[in-house]
Amino acid sequence: MPSGKRSSAAPHLHLPGRHDHVLARFKGSSPSDRTPDAAISASSASDATTPGSVAPLGPVLLAVAVACCGSLAFGYNLSVINGPLETIARDLGIAGNTALQGLIVSSTLAGAALGSLAGGAIADGLGRRLSFQLATLPMVGGPLLCAMASDINTMALGRFMTGIAIGISSALVPTYISEVAPTRIRGLLGTLNQLTICLGILAALLVNVVWPAAAWRNMFTMAAVPAALLGLGMLLGPESPRWLASKHRDAEAADAALRLWGPSGPAELDASRPAAISAASASTGRAATADEDMSTPVAQHGGLALLSGPAARPLLIGVLLFAFQQFAGINALVYFSSSVFRQAGVTSDALASAAVGATNVLGTVVAAGLMDRAGRKQLLSNSFLGQAVCMFAMAAGFSLPALQPYSAPIAVLGTLAYILSFALGAGPVPATIVPELNPLSTRGKAVSAAFVSHWVCNVVVGQTFMAAVQSYGLAPVYTFFGLMALAGAIYVKSQVPETKGKTLEQIEAELRTGAKTA
Repeated sequence: MPSGKRSSAAPHLHLPGRHDHVLARFKGSSPSDRTPDAAISASSASDATTPGSVAPLGPVLLAVAVACCGSLAFGYNLSVINGPLETIARDLGIAGNTALQGLIVSSTLAGAALGSLAGGAIADGLGRRLSFQLATLPMVGGPLLCAMASDINTMALGRFMTGIAIGISSALVPTYISEVAPTRIRGLLGTLNQLTICLGILAALLVNVVWPAAAWRNMFTMAAVPAALLGLGMLLGPESPRWLASKHRDAEAADAALRLWGPSGPAELDASRPAAISAASASTGRAATADEDMSTPVAQHGGLALLSGPAARPLLIGVLLFAFQQFAGINALVYFSSSVFRQAGVTSDALASAAVGATNVLGTVVAAGLMDRAGRKQLLSNSFLGQAVCMFAMAAGFSLPALQPYSAPIAVLGTLAYILSFALGAGPVPATIVPELNPLSTRGKAVSAAFVSHWVCNVVVGQTFMAAVQSYGLAPVYTFFGLMALAGAIYVKSQVPETKGKTLEQIEAELRTGAKTA
């Protein structure tokens, strides 16, 4: 689906003279408390219909930063266990029992899948802000329970609670960001979700390097810090104006829009709906009709209803994008990276992990700058293609006799190039584009379904990778991953619409109109 044309007049961003207005609006002060220098005027008609397009960005950035504390906790909690796992096993009396050690890791993944499954209904029913606060409880309690654990049962329970919180927040953070972000930088802000996950992973690595493994209780205690910041921040933070509007809480929606997008926010929120209908009609060559009134939500509420009507296509796209992401081998490659680097003469697991983590962060930063210029679709398809090339190259290095002398450097360079390709698209784009594509009335549930796909496929790949390598060899497994990445690129090219430069309402209108004309 082609992106909308930009106005020739660049939007004018008026920055307030006093920065205390940012915090005041974030905390929800009344309109009368705001001084005249926060007044904003639109520079073009097209900008006037884009929520937040000409408003000061401070309140939005603060809201996004608070939400990203959930992503930071996500990355940290998943990775902090890797370094001290053997020490934890010894202290808990399960040394040498690989099954129980695996339970410490897998219990988190199981909790994440369950949290993702329930998170959508919670987010759509209770709202984004309250859902964050509820997720904070196990996000704080789980790591603290792990820190106090003296047996495997307590540790597994704490990790399971942590997983539930991770599952809820993994879907909630990108959904919230997509709904509060200005259209012109929604891709950039959406990428911050993946970036803070990567930073959380790096933070866990740093903690593992700085502290001895015997200090694992302190490592878990630290995991409660970003979770506590998320809970406290959401006590003061604004609710999603779009969610409030979908519940017909118009006064609260207007106030939230005012807090996030400035004095023109309520009018912009109202104006975005007829503008979306007009844009969708123009893109399909049809006149807007009464039954396409965007003030009426799509009549889909979850369960089997999600599998039919205009909500079905974006739901399927989300589920498949995360399936392709996982079956292209990202987690298997990360799991195996230390062994690959050791074969190449790099004996430090920490150094190998640092190289992978730093490459992931670097690529995500670059993707953030390209998301609103190159577009989601181009980044995602090129990313999958890059991953396919890297997998095929490494498979050739492992299997072709002529390349055997160079297999180690090919594996190292291929691994880093693969991670970079992943970070440039397949990592950040799915979590950004899935909330954009799904209609407001089912967004929470649909994003949760996509992340259930993520966690289930994650577990499947993680549990079968080593067995597949032992049965078939590394080269055939990497070839399979390359084929899945190639299939992902083809799917994106043929089935995934572009969302760059469009409001969420415009995207929803286009998908609804397309469904009616199909």
